[in-house]
Amino acid sequence: MPHSAPSFTYLPGADGSPVILHVPHSAREIPADVRAGIVLDDAALERELDHITDAHTAEIAEAAAHLAAVTPWRFVNRLSRLVVDPERFPDEREEMLSVGMGAVYTRTTHREALRPTTTDPEPLIARYFRPYAQAMTEAVADRLTATGRAVIIDVHSYPTAPLPYELHGTGPRPPVCLGTDPFHTPPELLAAAREAFAPCGETALDSPFGGAYVPLEFYGKDTRVSALMVEIRRDTYMTEPGGPAGPGLTRPASALAALVDAVTGS
Repeated sequence: MPHSAPSFTYLPGADGSPVILHVPHSAREIPADVRAGIVLDDAALERELDHITDAHTAEIAEAAAHLAAVTPWRFVNRLSRLVVDPERFPDEREEMLSVGMGAVYTRTTHREALRPTTTDPEPLIARYFRPYAQAMTEAVADRLTATGRAVIIDVHSYPTAPLPYELHGTGPRPPVCLGTDPFHTPPELLAAAREAFAPCGETALDSPFGGAYVPLEFYGKDTRVSALMVEIRRDTYMTEPGGPAGPGLTRPASALAALVDAVTGS
């Protein structure tokens, strides 16, 4: 990827759609100069990417967008979360700092060294994190202007077995985890998600991962912005870790489309 290429893609949906499908962790791409700051050898880095990447979630979002009656917008990270994680707080508010996984990771999923602990995160935050956050902020503002509301649906996946970095890995690991925010996840959005994903099996709230992404400009301030995180257990649609998608991928894509339809029509 050239140095000047954008690190994300914003794919337009229907003018009347309030929905943004946000796919932050699906890519494996790491620019060469960023790779130089990672201490893992190539084989170890590939293994780490197998564990940390939400493989095939961009394909799930794409399929859902095509299936939905009204096409949602899609905001897709084109770079690995090992470059920057756009969903972390960029400061001390981030609980994952305790395991070396703030906006710029210094530790792996197995709590081993990824970057030197002396790494200054600011250059990567300036180059990748802030432009991403600004573009996502503008995307939400655009939906608010066009439709009077914005619904961010985060599309993630998670491993069947807990990884050592997980802070809350001892709870239930259902086929679908729904991550919520007390301010931005209204009951009707959660109810729609439970109904839409019922064909995928059991759903659980905020276990093993919780929360939902909202750009900081709106976070905790604007009730017109609602958000939900959808975490799909990887064994339901792919070969773990890091393997190909299977026929099970169509089920979460159809469920996600049903959720898009439910919230678009409401």
